[in-house]
Amino acid sequence: MLTCGNTCPGFCLPQHRTPLQPLQHKGPTKLATAAHSARHKGTTCNKRARSIVHVATGDAAVATPDESEMFTTNDGVIEAVDEDEAEVDFLGESTSGNLRLVQRVKSEGIVNVLGLEQLDDIVTIPYNTLKQSQQELMRGLKVSPQYPKGLANRAIFCSRTLNLRSIQAIGYDMDYTLVHYDVDAWEGKAFHYMLQNLQSMGCPTEGLNFDATLVTRGLIVDQQLGNLVKADRFGHIKRSMHGTHMMNTGEIREVYGRELVNLKNEGRWCFLNTLFSVSEAVMYMQMVDRYDRGALPNQDFSNSYSSLYKLVQKALFRTHVEGQLKGEIIQDPASYVELDPDMAKALLDQRAAGKKLMLITNSDYHYTNKMMSYAYNQFLPRGSTWRDLFNMVIVQARKPEFFNSKMSLYEIVTEDGLMRPAMDAKVDDTESRGRLYCGGGAAMVERALGLNGDEILYVGDHIYTDAALAKINFR
Repeated sequence: MLTCGNTCPGFCLPQHRTPLQPLQHKGPTKLATAAHSARHKGTTCNKRARSIVHVATGDAAVATPDESEMFTTNDGVIEAVDEDEAEVDFLGESTSGNLRLVQRVKSEGIVNVLGLEQLDDIVTIPYNTLKQSQQELMRGLKVSPQYPKGLANRAIFCSRTLNLRSIQAIGYDMDYTLVHYDVDAWEGKAFHYMLQNLQSMGCPTEGLNFDATLVTRGLIVDQQLGNLVKADRFGHIKRSMHGTHMMNTGEIREVYGRELVNLKNEGRWCFLNTLFSVSEAVMYMQMVDRYDRGALPNQDFSNSYSSLYKLVQKALFRTHVEGQLKGEIIQDPASYVELDPDMAKALLDQRAAGKKLMLITNSDYHYTNKMMSYAYNQFLPRGSTWRDLFNMVIVQARKPEFFNSKMSLYEIVTEDGLMRPAMDAKVDDTESRGRLYCGGGAAMVERALGLNGDEILYVGDHIYTDAALAKINFR
């Protein structure tokens, strides 16, 4: 790609052929240009501001001198077309997924946003004037002028650039992603059932209480020493807590020295990837205190910090597998789910922009249907349900295996969850709602969508399963 020179800011085109060179037929392509005037190998190109151009192809194409709106490129002759028909913008990026205006407002060249009379004013307008206009606009949209300051949970934070135009499909996890839970309520209830499971195994539990402020996602459990540590990106331990006792700098230096956290050593280090780990870690840290006091008389409970952690993990596993916790939440979702009307709006906007949406969750169908119905149906247009938001729904996906292996696939064909075997998943754009599946794998999703990993974005709350593995195997 060659730039048009200093007189053509921010605009790139393929290297130009001379006017009489034959052009290969590659099918019609549409481009958008910025205001510029530059000389291209003897051919003058004077383009209007924000004009949209089209490539006319053939065995041979010649731009005549009097056709000021046309010029030749490697792909054909460029000519003006309507803006909504452009397939590529003036930066060379695909316009696929852009929202299409139903009715364009006629303003006769006047830009009625932020007090600008023409586009170039964005460069010359005084900063304070622009800031004041921007705040007035935000107030008109009923958004705090200081947004997102003071509303960090509503902001978007980026660690890399991502062109959403190149993303054709977006997959979402459900728990703590599309459906947000009250951590105190959910994890508090999980803690309650963990206590019952420990009691059934003969472990004393008197005095154990749930404290959500004790632990957060992203910390690391040192199973060998009974510590909860916070490490930096290089593995250096910055803060540590033994049981519920916060260790000072001297104690940390004495215990760890220059030792680094190695998450590959899963027998020692356990990363708290998700908010579902909060109740488990709170329980473990309090049990460590009891272990140190000798308050766990049974040898099975006091062999080591590591065996103690396995005991807590077993109690939490039984809580989820036996279904008591989810059964209670299904009966009263209002006590556990934090409603967010903007979530439904965001998904509707993405569908309107031409994105294919998927729901991929480890939860079973009955729980998924209940939670999504409660969290979304009341915010959707009349007659629509959460199922109408997605081109494909996959339950019991068994992540992380879902991303790097293929499991048996079943299609759920009735509202009560009746399933039948399926050879492969299908996405039919003519259907009003996507099909519902159980199991499968990421490769199956790519085949059904006709897309590759770079065109699919997956969003989830689990730092390892939803972020790291999905990035490696999906995007």
